[in-house]
Amino acid sequence: MKVPSFYTNIMLSENTVKTLIENGLEERSDLFLIDLKIGADNKISVVIDGDNGVTVEDCMFMSRAIEHHLDREEDDFSLDVASAGATSLLVNKRQYKKNIGRILDVKAKPDVMLEGVLTDVSDDEVTLEWKTKEPKPVGKGKILVNKQAKIKYDDILEAKVIIKF
Repeated sequence: MKVPSFYTNIMLSENTVKTLIENGLEERSDLFLIDLKIGADNKISVVIDGDNGVTVEDCMFMSRAIEHHLDREEDDFSLDVASAGATSLLVNKRQYKKNIGRILDVKAKPDVMLEGVLTDVSDDEVTLEWKTKEPKPVGKGKILVNKQAKIKYDDILEAKVIIKF
């Protein structure tokens, strides 16, 4: 017995969508993927970021790179392409590089919480710098001291940009 097509709930292949995204990113090497989710109802949610930020045109480009290669007659889907928000967590090394000079709030292993200016990014770690008041070595009172911490990517549990006005 043949089952009518409206009874089958065929989900889009994540590999298919990922390949379409990768093909689009080959054309636009300044953009990179942050997140991809495909819901049971074929709702595709894509979050991108870029070395120089993301514009509406960048989101439209990525949307077309995906949508134009899928058949709505074959796969009923919805597509949402968005940029990583200004206060989104940093999940890609390239996001750190583009945020050099900005203030980050970082939670790292073991029980480390820092807020400082991101001053350097390497393949293995990031460098944060901040100022703090510490007791004078001699006498009473406090002095302003420059501090620095190097944090390995593997130790970062959560990092986000702090926007101050």
